[in-house]
Amino acid sequence: MIVQTREVQPRVSFALEQAGVHPLLARLLASRGVRDVAELDDSLPRLLPPDTLKGAADAGRLLADTLLQRRRICVVADYDCDGATACAVALRGLAMLGAAPDTLGYVVPDRAVHGYGLTAGIVDLAARTKPDLLVTVDNGIASFEGVAHARAAGIQVLVTDHHLVATDAAGAARLPDADVIVNPNQPGCAFASKALAGVGVMFYVLLATRAELRARGVFDATTQPRLDALLDLVALGTVADVVKLDANNRRLVAQGLKRVRQGRLQPGVAALFKVAGRDPARAAGFDFGFALGPRINAAGRLADMTLGIECLLTDDAVRAIELAAQLDAINRERRDVEAGMRDVAAAALERFEGADARALPAALTLFDEAFHEGVVGIVAGRVKDKLHRPTFVFARGQDGRLKGSGRSIPGFHLRDALDLMSKREEGLLARFGGHAMAAGCTLHGDDSARFAAALERVAGEWLDAATLTRTLRTDGPLAIEWFDVPTIKLLDEQVWGSGFEAPLFCDEVQVLQQRLVGEKHLKLRVRHQGQERDAIWFGHAEPVPDRLRIAYRLGLDEWNGRQRVQMIVEATAG
Repeated sequence: MIVQTREVQPRVSFALEQAGVHPLLARLLASRGVRDVAELDDSLPRLLPPDTLKGAADAGRLLADTLLQRRRICVVADYDCDGATACAVALRGLAMLGAAPDTLGYVVPDRAVHGYGLTAGIVDLAARTKPDLLVTVDNGIASFEGVAHARAAGIQVLVTDHHLVATDAAGAARLPDADVIVNPNQPGCAFASKALAGVGVMFYVLLATRAELRARGVFDATTQPRLDALLDLVALGTVADVVKLDANNRRLVAQGLKRVRQGRLQPGVAALFKVAGRDPARAAGFDFGFALGPRINAAGRLADMTLGIECLLTDDAVRAIELAAQLDAINRERRDVEAGMRDVAAAALERFEGADARALPAALTLFDEAFHEGVVGIVAGRVKDKLHRPTFVFARGQDGRLKGSGRSIPGFHLRDALDLMSKREEGLLARFGGHAMAAGCTLHGDDSARFAAALERVAGEWLDAATLTRTLRTDGPLAIEWFDVPTIKLLDEQVWGSGFEAPLFCDEVQVLQQRLVGEKHLKLRVRHQGQERDAIWFGHAEPVPDRLRIAYRLGLDEWNGRQRVQMIVEATAG
């Protein structure tokens, strides 16, 4: 592992500090590409305008026509947190814009039965409610057959998605023949935030629809509905989908967090905070990504995402708690299933334990008949994190086919790799899709070994020794004056996440005491810069040397009403 300290341009850091930014925060922001204090303005007027998102205005006109003519709309959701929040945003937002309850409905695929996206089977399921318009959220950009099937049945289709588009053998983009497509990653779209999550795309479509209705005289600036009331859901889906937190996404998340901290949140979101044991008044992106998001995702992995969507849709606080409790129970079951799969995966990877990193394959593929298809993505992520290799994990689906989910490392575009494999290996992939860092696929046959060889071949061509070496980027040493509660609260108030990582400091410490707590966490008492401090390394049970360099973040240890600063160890830095 290579440890790197983020570079900071002193002039930029000084300029931010002079503009009133806290000195430590100024250094952290400068090292993450912030160049001007204006970039820190997270107010709503600073959001990218909807008219720069290709297709949004057309979608606004289509939805305005549908609403005013009281035609039926069916939202086609997805079975992850991004898709669930996007569905809730769509239905809540359309109701706010005037849709009657009896004109709105939704369907969500069952991961094991229907597969992913707007398939012909999902169109037939939706058709039972006699919709005039299907609106996909977080899916649809590769649903060629499903879109054609819907339109042949006389149903209009609006695709809202953020996944990468498919290409033909010549590399040209292929798009479904929908009535309207809104996707920042479609050809010709000038929208500056290509990292917009599926829930963000739907939020922008609602903004465009409101603008169209305002232009038609349905609303004016004083009577139009406040769509910002949906930003807690937008923030939750954005963080949970681990999209890059560029400036626009950070503003969406910041606005959502502000509303949550002020108590302005949907009953279902409040219920999820409660069952997770988190305090909405102190909400942070961490809560969305590691507490609420997994509970919603668990429904789509092991049960029916309808539970998650209903939790986000209900306005009944009691019903919300009941649904959140069910999601919490399913999430505990998911952890048990995942733990069993990790044990099987660990056994398969034993041959790599202690081996030189250069002896590892450039990419890894795992399959076992005991694996559960709902948890393959999580296990792929764990293996990728441990061995720093692009990793695919397959399970057998209910239809008998092998279904896999992959996670990647920086420098290896997983969806593009699958695209190349599909062209090289005829008959290997039945379908595939995704992003650079996460993707999924279904095999035509049972040949996971053929898939593994094809993936490893691409990885061997695209990755070099430097890319295959894990790099830990830290913010260097932390001055002693910043080890206090106000600094931690300041850092916790900021929006951190993918592409805008939370602060990770690196210092040498002397270990004075160490003991296991909860059987798998290492509790430490260390001397750092002449002072004794508490530290904890979650999920690490092995003893450490008396002296070592640690990469850590700051956290608060609260006990009996007292708050103490502790170092939360993420890794040793050599």
